[in-house]
Amino acid sequence: MKRRGFLLGMGAIAAAGWLLRPDNRGAPHNLYFQGLNDYLKTTGPGRPLMLLDHQRLSANCQTLMAMLPQGKALRIVAKSLPSVSLVQEVMTLTGSDRVMVFHQPFINALAKAEPGCDMLLGKPMPVQAARQFYKELDPASGFNPDAQLQWLVDSLPRLEQYLSLAQSLKRRLRINVEIDVGLHRGGLTRPAQLDALLTLIHAHPEHLQFSGFMGYDAHVGKLPGFIQSAEEGHRETEAIYRRYIDRLYHQAPQYQQQSLCFNGAGSPTIGLYDEHAVVNELSAGSCLVKATDFDLPLLRDFQPAVFIAAPVIKSMDGLNLPGPIPLGSAWQQWDLNRQHTYFIYGGYWKAEPVSPAGLAANPVYGVSSNQMMFNGSAETALSMDDQIFFRPTQSEFVLLQFGDLAIWDGDKISQWWPVLPQGSGA
Repeated sequence: MKRRGFLLGMGAIAAAGWLLRPDNRGAPHNLYFQGLNDYLKTTGPGRPLMLLDHQRLSANCQTLMAMLPQGKALRIVAKSLPSVSLVQEVMTLTGSDRVMVFHQPFINALAKAEPGCDMLLGKPMPVQAARQFYKELDPASGFNPDAQLQWLVDSLPRLEQYLSLAQSLKRRLRINVEIDVGLHRGGLTRPAQLDALLTLIHAHPEHLQFSGFMGYDAHVGKLPGFIQSAEEGHRETEAIYRRYIDRLYHQAPQYQQQSLCFNGAGSPTIGLYDEHAVVNELSAGSCLVKATDFDLPLLRDFQPAVFIAAPVIKSMDGLNLPGPIPLGSAWQQWDLNRQHTYFIYGGYWKAEPVSPAGLAANPVYGVSSNQMMFNGSAETALSMDDQIFFRPTQSEFVLLQFGDLAIWDGDKISQWWPVLPQGSGA
């Protein structure tokens, strides 16, 4: 290639690269986040914290109750709201005393704090965890597990374990059976499998009591629409659930006269249910705080209600990356969103920056849980001790990482609500 042609080619490439440069996505905090920023900068604890907006939580509870089909009860999913105080507040705001629990210490804590609540396990517990619950149960609390707690059982061997536990404790355990409605994460896979469980339960009425079914449908809506729409997936799970209920009533007609728990749904799918659904109660929790994983069309009326606030430790003009090549200098000229550097207190959370707009972690510099780098344009306009706000991608783990929840009531932090102990695995 001749020199002139080579230079023209390189010039064309450079011009194309310049045309493809990212737009400036930066903007300062909006009015909402600026109010939070100003308060925390002068009154906050000077460390990362998890903010819960009480006004938004209350509005989300109203939204949820408005979309709940007639005749269907709400069961509050505790793992998505991993604080006894938060669960209690949601119970007050929704009027529901039904809670789905996933972690043995939380069962005991909730039994003590809310002795009138009705609890259903959201996953099958190892029998040793169930044994530990009874060991730690305070008999003076007023909570009666024989009437208010349903253990989830996914198989005949687990039911046999629970029978042995009930016999050793001289108690009667309420048994809810997990059924596979298409998620394929466990539970009965064929209605005929129910027969053996019912036979064992009916043979030991002093120690076991059948209380209903739980069928979780988190898979619905996850497939591309050209394979299966959310509505088609929902109809399929409903049909599977119906077959288990039909089998139950055929094998044991007496249950048609009893009040059983037929639990289903979850935040991503609760909007698909109507008053004709085969289940009689619907579970939800994540939609009430709305982490980014729940930015779904069916949940568009819910507001984000939890935010990580992290102080800026260092604010620097430009992008100065380690190493002998001046990559940072070229990068910031090409991308206006790399013209300013912020190092924050902490980082590497399951969360995405939401304010100021246009911030992004630096993939070359790498991640850090101590002082993580974020870049933005000049319009982000942050100084030392300002706050960067993040939205968690999910709530059940991330809400446990910051100590007590800071409850924001529009103009101040009014309360601090304890969360479950670190490492709870809830």
